[in-house]
Amino acid sequence: MFSGLFHPSFWELVGVVLVLTHITIASVTIFLHRHQAHRALDLGPVASHFFRLWLWLTTGMVTREWAAIHRKHHAKCETAEDPHSPQFHGIHKVLWTGVMLYVQESRNPQTLERYGHGTPSDWMERHVYGPHSKLGVVLMLLADVAMFGLIAGFLVWLTQMVWIPFWAAGVINGLGHWWGYRTFQSKDASTNLVPWGILIGGEELHNNHHAYATSAKLSNQWYEFDIGWMYIRLLEMVGQAKVKNVAARVQFDRSKTVVDADTLQAVITHRYDVLARYARYLAGLTQQEVERLAHRVTLPAGSSGTAMLSRWLHREAAELDEGERAAVGALLDQSAPLRTVYSMREELVAIWTRTNLTRDQLIHALQDWCVRAEQSNIAGLQRFSQRLRCYA
Repeated sequence: MFSGLFHPSFWELVGVVLVLTHITIASVTIFLHRHQAHRALDLGPVASHFFRLWLWLTTGMVTREWAAIHRKHHAKCETAEDPHSPQFHGIHKVLWTGVMLYVQESRNPQTLERYGHGTPSDWMERHVYGPHSKLGVVLMLLADVAMFGLIAGFLVWLTQMVWIPFWAAGVINGLGHWWGYRTFQSKDASTNLVPWGILIGGEELHNNHHAYATSAKLSNQWYEFDIGWMYIRLLEMVGQAKVKNVAARVQFDRSKTVVDADTLQAVITHRYDVLARYARYLAGLTQQEVERLAHRVTLPAGSSGTAMLSRWLHREAAELDEGERAAVGALLDQSAPLRTVYSMREELVAIWTRTNLTRDQLIHALQDWCVRAEQSNIAGLQRFSQRLRCYA
């Protein structure tokens, strides 16, 4: 039996697999995701063609299909048209069979036509990578067997083949919209899985990505690490990458007391951060009121209790189902402080969603909002308003 050109030990083979799959992860996050789908950076020809070749060998994915499906995910997030939302399909289906949802959507010509623009269409894409997408993984199998022998080579290849379907199509698309922490109150259900984005190239910081989709850097807080961003910076050093967009960092000027044009622009730019801070500043009050009134309100089936109901008060009303809206409505009917907190949040959101007001009118609306918040006799709302004035 052919034993291969190399004879690594078990742990050496594990190391080889981790390196090979990590290259694939880096190729997905840098080339397919940040470069192709979102145009957050430009890549030089050497890096771009290497990533395309590697993905052809290790995944068989077509660039146009991947970019189109991902763009549709952002455009239709958490709706019936979202190709892989666990909120619609269920967490178990996306986590364990997410690759099947990807394959199903890749066969939708309308998706490719509408969302697949701007992807490579050179000779290699038209004659090799596109029409012969399965040839690459066969060549990878032959190469693995040649290097490590029949059994070990096949196992290395099999791990390579399941790596992206599980981690990207399953974990990121599934758990990344189901479980984790949220830095930003984006309209979707995206979450950050862990603050150290190493295993999946930084893609674990999924809530950060949905808040600032065109940012080439996925980390946002000081304790977050995006290894994909580190690789991009290294590629920049050798002239093979040029960053186009990075999410602006939130800045505060504690000396500011008057809402002006800079305040308005900062609030609009960092609206997801504003909503997240609003939720944190008012969490104590809402929790206290929910617990006080919980015995008067019928919770929807499957509710874990008052903590979840408190969280619902900081979501867009359109995201709540019928049972949740009924529970929130009952709470608002019986609590004046909660009505104030909820209505003030809606008014705050309206400041950056109104399209028929001038800049001066929006500045006046924001200033008026702060004045009313500070006159509300709600301590959390007063503190938040004072913080809001400091956005710079």
